[in-house]
Amino acid sequence: MTNPLTLTKQTLFEILSQRFITQEKKLSQIPNPALLHDAPKAAKKIAQAIRENKKIALVGDYDVDGVASTAIMVDFFRQIPYPIEAIIPNRFKDGYGISPSVLERIDVDLLITVDNGISAIEAAEICKKRGIELIISDHHTPSHELPHAYAIVNPKLPTCEYPFSEICGAQVAWLLLALVKKELNLNIDMRAFLDILAIAIIADIMPLININRTLVKEGLKVLMNSSRPSSIIIRDFINKSTLSSEDIAFQIAPRINAAGRLEDASIALEFFTATDTNKAYKQFELLNKLNDLRKDTEAQTTKDAIEYVKSNNNQKVIVACGENWHEGVVGIVAARLVDKFGLPSIVLSIENGVAKGSARSVGDVDIYKLIKANEHLLTKFGGHKMAAGLGLEVANIKLFSDAINQSALKIDKKDFIPKDNIIGMLETSSIDLELLNIFDNFEPFGEANPRPTFLIKDAQIVEVKTFGKEKNHSKIVIRQNPHERKTLELILFKQVLEIPQDRKLTCSYSVNKNEWNNKISIQLLITKLYYGAAE
Repeated sequence: MTNPLTLTKQTLFEILSQRFITQEKKLSQIPNPALLHDAPKAAKKIAQAIRENKKIALVGDYDVDGVASTAIMVDFFRQIPYPIEAIIPNRFKDGYGISPSVLERIDVDLLITVDNGISAIEAAEICKKRGIELIISDHHTPSHELPHAYAIVNPKLPTCEYPFSEICGAQVAWLLLALVKKELNLNIDMRAFLDILAIAIIADIMPLININRTLVKEGLKVLMNSSRPSSIIIRDFINKSTLSSEDIAFQIAPRINAAGRLEDASIALEFFTATDTNKAYKQFELLNKLNDLRKDTEAQTTKDAIEYVKSNNNQKVIVACGENWHEGVVGIVAARLVDKFGLPSIVLSIENGVAKGSARSVGDVDIYKLIKANEHLLTKFGGHKMAAGLGLEVANIKLFSDAINQSALKIDKKDFIPKDNIIGMLETSSIDLELLNIFDNFEPFGEANPRPTFLIKDAQIVEVKTFGKEKNHSKIVIRQNPHERKTLELILFKQVLEIPQDRKLTCSYSVNKNEWNNKISIQLLITKLYYGAAE
């Protein structure tokens, strides 16, 4: 490994500034929602249904984006006020999106989807036969065949003129509601939804550039001051003077997701839409318990999946499967395999002769395109460049694995290189509170604006201590250079570092703000070990 540049604080500031050449947008500069394909038509239809007192239902999705989209809609209709039936499909009983089994429970005049529906061909036909008018609002990549719906609002449609297409389902729903507000001349503050919207953008790993950056920045401010019961609980739980995108990504999103992964996403929806803090607190306690269960389930399944990969000769794309692996955690397990093996990974749960699973990608590999090239072997699939969901008959797993690996041979080897974003090395003396202040200028960090990582090479290990309830995390005290007196403490989560014989450490790390009892300190978190790590 060659030594990257040793950075001063000034050069670091200049490098990070280059990420934002265009001027930051204000909320008032968010493009007109009417530019979204079919959005004005959909808004008019929703307004008409309200005026005519029609029965309206909403179908969301069980991930954070789907729950957040549904919660924003529920809150908006509550403020009109107008009754609306909100349904989030159950992952295990209904499967993804607006399925025929979900439609069996619905008897309405108008049905609106949020964060799903772009692939609901069969469901759209059922709606047509039953005289239900269907409005689809989604952000997932459309295939060549579109559902027959009254309106399809999706920034990824080739005919859509909205100037920024990388938005999540909750943003599509929020923009559509802005037009409904206009149609009905309502006095509803659309800024008040930004707390939930920011959570959705971060959790759905949208690029934190352009309008997404603006919405997350403003949304985190709203979250800090909102009187929404769920936001009050989130603030109390994080317990910091300011909230960062990473607080949401690592502390809140997994808890919201746990409901849909292990039980039912309605638990998370009731948290977001709770009208008092007691109810919100009870729901959050449930989410906490489910998240603990999710961690245990995920750890065991990851272990099984790693063993499967080691005993099966996969090449460019990992396809791992197991009987009764928990369907709710296969997406996270796929992400763990990507981290461990540095390859795109598909993890499938087999039950009653059917396999359902999730895919996660790496580098610049478009997993959606790879899966689409082999869709003839699948019963269903959907997603985007970095993540997808799919289903197939068990008999086709081997065929699919071979076929997708054949397709992957056509991809440039460089596309498989994981992005570790190391931007340089830092002198020990440069790691101080002033450095944290520099980073504050470039928040929020996330997709397309990653928190910078730095290299430590051949540092001398002074001491390794374990911590945590199960003593499975490491605190590593090092000296970057032999002549230095000053040491640095690095944190390695979910791993006990075995000290190599030469007592040397090479790793990448990020510099983070740690806030405890109103005191701010620096926390250095290891992002990747390059050698000397325990398996």
